[in-house]
Amino acid sequence: MAFEPFMQILRGLQGKRNNVGIGDIQNAQQMAYLRNLEKEMNQQYVLDVPLMDLKVVVFDIETTGFSPEKGDTIISLGAIKMRGDQIIEDEVFYSLIHTDQKIPDVIVQLTGITNEQVSNAMPLSDVFIQFLQFKQDCTLVAHHATHERNFMEHASSTLFRKPFKHRIVDTSFLLKVIEPNLNFVTLEDICVHNEIPIIGRHHALGDAKMTAKLWSIYVKKAKEIGCETLSDVYHRLARL
Repeated sequence: MAFEPFMQILRGLQGKRNNVGIGDIQNAQQMAYLRNLEKEMNQQYVLDVPLMDLKVVVFDIETTGFSPEKGDTIISLGAIKMRGDQIIEDEVFYSLIHTDQKIPDVIVQLTGITNEQVSNAMPLSDVFIQFLQFKQDCTLVAHHATHERNFMEHASSTLFRKPFKHRIVDTSFLLKVIEPNLNFVTLEDICVHNEIPIIGRHHALGDAKMTAKLWSIYVKKAKEIGCETLSDVYHRLARL
């Protein structure tokens, strides 16, 4: 990165203060975040990595609502690593996230996350960076990823004034390619269809683990129909 563009980012980060607590730019986590952005500038290569070799981080978030642009925010984030169809059980990430806004009662009932639990949790800026450090060079995967993508993009823009350039692969792409007539939408229904036990639903790490099991099943099925890479998956999806 050239010196002047880097200084522009530095000044933007130094000037940004908000209610989630961005902290000081000299913080090592924020510098690691900037380095990670540089690594992610060219993601094309992941499309040609064999699915059975592809390193992924399957993740899920719980939020106060569905509209980050209207003030809804992330209150927990969970993730687990995989390589190909193999789940790496001891490589997990989970954190509650601080918010000053009152969590709606329906969200408390759904997730079990209370205002008291998040009152002393880390700010989103810190969790965001720690998550990227956990991710390293892996490709992100999420179930019906639009929700996750919207919140991650909003967080990156609001906290760091940077676009979120990390690829997020949607599990529904694999599902559509393998079972195009399948009409299931919810994670529960698809898990039941694949005989995956429903454990920890609406807990970010629990949902991430169930999604990882789905990814494992459908990566193997994709290979069976001749989809060796993500590029193959996307080309077949375009023909549906």
